Amino acid sequence: MKTIKYLISICLIAVAIYSCSKDDENSNFVDSIQAPTNVSANVVVTQDNTGFVTITPLGEGVTNFNVGFGDQSEPANGINPGNSVSHTYEEGNYDVEITAIALNGLTTTITQPIEVSFQAPENLVVTIENDPAVSRQVNVLADADFAISYEVNFGDPADTTIMSNNNEPVSFVYDSVGTYTITVTSMSAAVETLTYTEDFTVTEILQPLIAAPNPPNRQPNDVISMFSNAYDLDVNVSSWRSDWSTSILTDIQIEGDDTKFYADADFVGVEFYGADAVDASQMDAFHLDFWSLNATTFRIKLVDLGGTATEAEIVFENLPQNEWVSIDIPMSDFTDAGMTSINSIQQLIFSGLPVGTFDFFIDNVYFYRNETTTLQGLEGTWRMASESGSLGVGPSLGDISWFTCDDPCVAERACYFDDTYVFGSDGSFTNDLGTESWIEDWQGGGNACGVPVAPHDGSNPATYIYDEGAGTVTLNGIGAYIGLAKANNAGELPAVAVPNSITYNVTFTGANSIDVNIESGSGVFWQYKLVREAAVANPLTGTWVMASESGSLGVGPSLGDISWFSCDDPCVAERACYYDDTYVFGADGSFSNNLGAESWIEDWQGGGNACGTPVAPHDGSNPATYVYNENLGTITIDGIGAYIGLAKANNAGELPAVAVPNTITYNVTFEDANTINVYIESGSGVFWQYKLVKQ
Repeated sequence: MKTIKYLISICLIAVAIYSCSKDDENSNFVDSIQAPTNVSANVVVTQDNTGFVTITPLGEGVTNFNVGFGDQSEPANGINPGNSVSHTYEEGNYDVEITAIALNGLTTTITQPIEVSFQAPENLVVTIENDPAVSRQVNVLADADFAISYEVNFGDPADTTIMSNNNEPVSFVYDSVGTYTITVTSMSAAVETLTYTEDFTVTEILQPLIAAPNPPNRQPNDVISMFSNAYDLDVNVSSWRSDWSTSILTDIQIEGDDTKFYADADFVGVEFYGADAVDASQMDAFHLDFWSLNATTFRIKLVDLGGTATEAEIVFENLPQNEWVSIDIPMSDFTDAGMTSINSIQQLIFSGLPVGTFDFFIDNVYFYRNETTTLQGLEGTWRMASESGSLGVGPSLGDISWFTCDDPCVAERACYFDDTYVFGSDGSFTNDLGTESWIEDWQGGGNACGVPVAPHDGSNPATYIYDEGAGTVTLNGIGAYIGLAKANNAGELPAVAVPNSITYNVTFTGANSIDVNIESGSGVFWQYKLVREAAVANPLTGTWVMASESGSLGVGPSLGDISWFSCDDPCVAERACYYDDTYVFGADGSFSNNLGAESWIEDWQGGGNACGTPVAPHDGSNPATYVYNENLGTITIDGIGAYIGLAKANNAGELPAVAVPNTITYNVTFEDANTINVYIESGSGVFWQYKLVKQ
């Protein structure tokens, strides 16, 4: 009887959920609303010794406010945003409680102290400053004894006046530089006020205070760099300011980053002729970082002089001023604008308005294409991770208690942490130590930076074999090593002979990070953490599919256990319409489910567990984005109907027993650069697990 009772209860709950979802199928967004933010209040008192105070509550994401006056009187509830409430106080100090209420009932409460004094303000202290980051912005702060508020007249042509609570700042951006008379009036509940006046000079910020954004890591064959500290130079530019231009060019550094500054710009020609011409036919876009104080229009023109001259210009209006703007122009925009060839570009021309008087800064000038090369296995250039604990030794894996290189050690051994380990696609291996590395006592170096010592100086040829299944890498070549030269399979140098071959254990901890260890004696484990250089900024970028193999889709009570259900080989064959679904992670943070004409449609979707037409909202029709957190090992998909693996499994449970979520967070680990394991706990001890491979 107990079982029947529980079944009836579950059915009733399911019916209720279904009914609610049918009634409110368009209101699921309410569940994602956050509590109100930036809650505060403007407080104004009349200067007539009455104690009459007007309170205007403020906040974001608010439907209404409740105000507790702090004097044991009845609160004022249900105040709409933009409205005020008035209250008469006796002289004294009060803590006003402002409660902001969101649409879904979540609240945020703050306390606003006020002082109601019938004594005139005293000891007024006013600070007026130019903002260090915003051009022509002036910040004012006023504080006085007995004051409750103050107002600032900024003395501009519009006679702008802004009121604020005592000891809370106000800001104003002037239309132009100059000297203005700023008047600050401090007010209490008394009739008398206290005034401060200052003639203040408003200034402009004439150049960026921070460097341009750092470009993403790209493979060398995916970028043609003309000017950037982030990439090796690919183009020999003969002139960054052509003879026909009267602009003034200055090379400067901002936070150590090389930057070009053009003053009084007119038509600036950047020239790279003959053999230096750029073939951009295989590139996807042109990139430039731009900063200007006064440009209202900015134009970028490419000129191809390889045969019949052809050119195209892209125009930008109303770009933000006083901040870096990253400009990315698809090469198709130039061809669509009439450029018939882009394989011999020899001029890049900048112009804009106002002609001859606008100033601008540029950085990171390059052509690029989306990732074309996916590194396989260990291919690429690696170095020790410059972090505490990346080098150590101990009696077991995970234990580096005998020695660990901490932060001071990493700093001291900078000559070692810039050594690289190069795994070639042709099976070659190279230790590249530069002019210095960390030379230990047994090498004659006294445990200090010094000139590399043969045979561990990278001078001998070497090869490698990576066994992904066994999780090992074997270096063949006298003097070739990973981590430390002394540690090998026979022991530690100089107590043993220099080996011809060393085998290490290797585990991928991310697409571009590995843990390497070697047991150089019984219970002596040297352990290293390495990271791959020139890696794609986001290793998820690209198109993924479920691995078409037994066990790539399953569910069980714990990670690694898919005993409840596992899609075996017949299942994979039956669900071919599902295993060709793609999960596309864009470099711009976009995400899409591409299911084609058919996918596997389950009972709860009305599909009878068979191939069928995708069902909204899980059909990829809604826009979605994603955030990959490498440190936490998570992927968060944001967008109604977006998912990985199975549409039904989410953080709140499984559909249709829960509402369709706006956001789902999955855990992800990389087996290698092209294989990930994804899981989600869709209920206590219910782990759906997926294996995906990159196409």
